[in-house]
Amino acid sequence: MAQLMVVLDATIVNIALPSAQQALGISDANRQWVITAYTLAFGGLLLLGGRIADLVGRKRTFMVGLVGFAVASGIGGAATGPGMLFGARALQGSFGALLAPSALSLLTTTFTRGRERSKAFGVYGAIAGGGAAIGLLAGGLLTEYLNWRWCLYVNVPVAVVACTGAAVLLRDRGGRGRVHLDVPGVALGCGGLVSIVYGCSEAASRGWKDGLVVGMLVWGVTLLGAFTWWQTRAQHPLLPLQVVRDRNRGGAFLTMALAVIAMFGMFLFLTYYLQAVLGYSPIKAGLAFLPMTAAIVVGSTQISARLLHRLAPRLLMVPGALLAATGLFTLRFLTAAPAYAAHVLPAELLVGLGMGLIFMPVMATATAGVAPQDAGVTSATVNTAQQVGGSIGTALLNTIAASTSATYIAGHLARAARSTRRPGLDPAIRAGIVKDGVVHGFTTAIGVGSGIMLLAAVVAGVVVNGKAPQRRPARAANGAESAEAGV
Repeated sequence: MAQLMVVLDATIVNIALPSAQQALGISDANRQWVITAYTLAFGGLLLLGGRIADLVGRKRTFMVGLVGFAVASGIGGAATGPGMLFGARALQGSFGALLAPSALSLLTTTFTRGRERSKAFGVYGAIAGGGAAIGLLAGGLLTEYLNWRWCLYVNVPVAVVACTGAAVLLRDRGGRGRVHLDVPGVALGCGGLVSIVYGCSEAASRGWKDGLVVGMLVWGVTLLGAFTWWQTRAQHPLLPLQVVRDRNRGGAFLTMALAVIAMFGMFLFLTYYLQAVLGYSPIKAGLAFLPMTAAIVVGSTQISARLLHRLAPRLLMVPGALLAATGLFTLRFLTAAPAYAAHVLPAELLVGLGMGLIFMPVMATATAGVAPQDAGVTSATVNTAQQVGGSIGTALLNTIAASTSATYIAGHLARAARSTRRPGLDPAIRAGIVKDGVVHGFTTAIGVGSGIMLLAAVVAGVVVNGKAPQRRPARAANGAESAEAGV
């Protein structure tokens, strides 16, 4: 429930944004901060949140994150002006950065063996993959039948139930006796992530050549380079480098980032296609995503969860990425004419099944065999790969779509004007060219996304070489117990 809440809030506000903008008088220039304030705080503070969970205890951090997220949601729902809403969204992201890694690390340390672990990660993978689509549906329903404020208020009862369940059901060791926090590592790591996420978010509107965008990306990469250098020298590093040096874990992180780059672009363009091109209402557009959500759930819980303890992880990841790439490539043939049943639905089913096969083994592989004292920061790194991948995917593919559409529209308008030999172009012809140009931009960008998904398949197949978990259950269990005793 906690993970669903965090994933939902990345998309649930999108559909409510026009209503919130009108109600609070938010300018067009500032409306992006309703989204950006959340993603900046969440993506930038994940590593810190993961390390805090390791230091003070995962259950405690989890419950603090739930309470804080609920309070921030209530403040956002009651916002009386733009500043109050922006601040509440940033606060949501900050507590989400506590909540997400502690949730995954609790899952990692609670379910350690074979079939049980596979089932747990199957459910978690279904939520991580399908939550964004559920957010679009929930946002449409709440906005249309209640109002935009309930897209934030809805988190409060969910958090109350999850917090009650955590208090009763969760068990976790306490935090370390003496807490050591790598302050320079926090400043460098979080600063670098914030810079990169912000640069990518600004690239969507400014373009990749804009001075601010280039400056933020270069600064972010520089800070992360300094962070890596510092982690080799820090006595108590924020991110122990053995976490990312492991071949299978590093391959899982990279596969996750590449898959999310491709998938987030598809969510963005299909939302616009269904509403702006086909004229779907917000609710109808949300319902149109349900088949993909169902396919993700089936892929995670009924296929991956049943096979992960029998097959090597890449034997799930690679077919999953190939299925998703095929589904994305199917969308290359979209036109401005209604084509939901012919193109969108088959693509959603293929992408959904593929993502269900990717997410679950990626998360299980990324967190397998890690020492308990590093479970939180490892879980945070998984979430960071997902968050940064989503930011890059949205900005990169949106830029490709916008530039391709502009070129198409300008060329076809000029050609149509020459062919008619009249001073003015018929409005219906102009509107048709514009609509065709928008769809052409979407399909081109989605085609690039398909190529990125193929690259994820290559990475998973070449880099991830771990064996099926059932081949080393006793050793893994004994190692976890020894590590726990050592801590």
